[in-house]
Amino acid sequence: MMLENYFTLGRFQHQRLDFKRWTPAVLSSHKTLFAVLWIVGFASVFIWQRNIVDGLLLFGRAQPRPVPRMRPVTFNLTDFGGVGDGVTVNTEAFERAISAISKLGKRGGAQLNVPAGNWLTAPFNLTSHMTLFLSEDAVILGIQDEKYWPLMPPLPSYGFGREHPGPRYGSLIHGQNLKDVVITGHNGTINGQGQTWWKKYRQKLLNHTRGPLVQIMWSSNILISNITLRDSPFWTLHPYDCKNVTIRNVTILAPISEAPNTDGIDPDSCEDMVIEDCYISVGDDGIAIKSGWDQYGISYGRPSKNILIRNLVVRSMVSAGVSIGSEMSGGVSNVTVENLHVWDSRRAVRIKTNIGRGGYVRHITYRNLTFQNVRVGIVIKTDYNEHPDDNYDRKAVPILEDISYFGIHGEGVRVPVRIHGSKEIPVRNVTFRDMSVGLTYKKKHIFQCAFLQGRVIGTVFPAPCENLDLYDEQERLVKLSESQDASDIDYDL
Repeated sequence: MMLENYFTLGRFQHQRLDFKRWTPAVLSSHKTLFAVLWIVGFASVFIWQRNIVDGLLLFGRAQPRPVPRMRPVTFNLTDFGGVGDGVTVNTEAFERAISAISKLGKRGGAQLNVPAGNWLTAPFNLTSHMTLFLSEDAVILGIQDEKYWPLMPPLPSYGFGREHPGPRYGSLIHGQNLKDVVITGHNGTINGQGQTWWKKYRQKLLNHTRGPLVQIMWSSNILISNITLRDSPFWTLHPYDCKNVTIRNVTILAPISEAPNTDGIDPDSCEDMVIEDCYISVGDDGIAIKSGWDQYGISYGRPSKNILIRNLVVRSMVSAGVSIGSEMSGGVSNVTVENLHVWDSRRAVRIKTNIGRGGYVRHITYRNLTFQNVRVGIVIKTDYNEHPDDNYDRKAVPILEDISYFGIHGEGVRVPVRIHGSKEIPVRNVTFRDMSVGLTYKKKHIFQCAFLQGRVIGTVFPAPCENLDLYDEQERLVKLSESQDASDIDYDL
């Protein structure tokens, strides 16, 4: 740069000397002086216009966005032999890069940039103080042959395995006992290529539980943002027993049918978590908050709590937009779901549990929900009959209480509410306020309840079930219910 400035300055000085020699001759003629000034002015305008046009062309071209530097040290996957041709297996390149990053923790870690390309890989592990950055048009592809996917012990809060007893397949991108991990980018993609897994699962050709796309376990201070996750073999994004997790501006995709158990985000025994500004369209629950399964979850004893979910658009033709459970044996509490739009889905928001789960679901707030072409809007189901084995405790009864629904609106909904408590598992202290849902069928029994205690504040549409107390807008009692144990559940509707 100094040499360039030096030579530029030299040329300018030489021109200045020449200028001194011919200036007197030029000034001897006013006409000549006017012509020179006109030429200089015209040239200046021409150069200015040329620069403007070049600038516009520069902005008009698809320029690759510069990769932000988020760590003191930055690596590129190609520095470690990575080849993004969609054929070369890059597992060793990822492992070498992450090994180098693991040595830089005391310096603040490092960033691994994955440039545009198709980067085929087997599963690999992250490390602490790491940023994985996926550039625009970068795609990490999971290898489809399950022999390259390592086997791991079953999750301790799930007993002997979720789909099969014994070991389970690990996730494509995995991490355990980590701190300060970021997965982000310019909307690059992590693609699990789950089609082979789904087919083998349906054909019962797998001997182990399928692995998630991304699973982070026993970790803290995790940020996942500005990426696309798609076609996971199993659950897509599974934070397990983690604290301080933020998931923001993430797109999660899988076919809405024939893609079994491809949940979008499954916070599992997690604490202090935010999920916001995401689009999810998958083959199972968009989000499912969990905390362990029956006696194993009770024994593990880690609740999911302090979770904020907001500003989401979700589609689930198979299950629900946002679920709690059914594996909730460690407890779920202090959850807020707000500004949620669920469209073309079987259910919108659901809590599901059963005898044997134990645990609790309490202090849950739903606010500003919109349902569009949804079969059943609000669901609480207490007979979700699925257990890890026959050794579950028949006396372990879950507690469902303190659940609020504020600002519920929509159109094209068949059954706006179906809260199915039972004598063994009653649902207590439920509040509805500001609800108006456009209906597909103008039939009775579309606000369905059983063994439910709670209240309606103000006017709601459709008319609430007889189980609920009625209050006016000033929260003054109008009518006490005398039918809290009544049941008008109709699954045929």
